[in-house]
Amino acid sequence: MAATKITVNSNGSLKVEGDFEVVDKNGDVYGLAGRDIVSFCRCGQSNNKPFCDGSHKGHFEHDAIAFSLPPKKTT
Repeated sequence: MAATKITVNSNGSLKVEGDFEVVDKNGDVYGLAGRDIVSFCRCGQSNNKPFCDGSHKGHFEHDAIAFSLPPKKTT
C-alpha cells in the first residue's frame, strides 16, 4: 500500500494520491473507478464538487507555501 500524500497546489486543487477512500457525509463511498489520484476543489466553482474540474483557472489565487501550525490545544 502506498502512503497517502496530499499536495496543496498553488492557485488550484488539493491533489490526493496513494491509498485512500472518499466518503460523503453519510459514510457512503464515492466510486473512483480505480483512480489512485484525485483532485479536490478548493475554490467552490467546480461543477463536479467535491472534485476539481479546473473551473478555478484565473479565478482563484493562493500561493501554496508550507508552514507549521501552532501547537495543538490541550484541555
